[in-house]
Amino acid sequence: MSGNDATDPHQKGLRRKALRRGHVSEYIAAFYLILKGYRIVALRYRTRLGEIDIIARKGDLAVFVEVKARRDQGAAVDAVSHLAQTRIRGASDLWLARQRDQARLSQRYDIVAILPGRWPVHLRDAF
Repeated sequence: MSGNDATDPHQKGLRRKALRRGHVSEYIAAFYLILKGYRIVALRYRTRLGEIDIIARKGDLAVFVEVKARRDQGAAVDAVSHLAQTRIRGASDLWLARQRDQARLSQRYDIVAILPGRWPVHLRDAF
């Protein structure tokens, strides 16, 4: 059995740990956004086109947030690939189509970087 085998217990443990770290990072980011006056309307919103980590609202603004836990801000931004951006935009279109007040909503795509030992960094209009 190779170290990259999907049945390798070590690899499964690493994936579980990464998933747990991702969920904790999303909760930290959501709490931070609440402190900044946003209302969280969805956490880990899943569609057939992709997943959005956080959907938040502030008045008539819908904010679609990708959360990245990395060592530095640059690595967090770089981790949101063009493909990820496309998936998030597609998923956001599906979410918007289900909103009664869709016509008056503005939208924005943000990144919240969770960095070790620091407050989260909220990058507005990141993509």
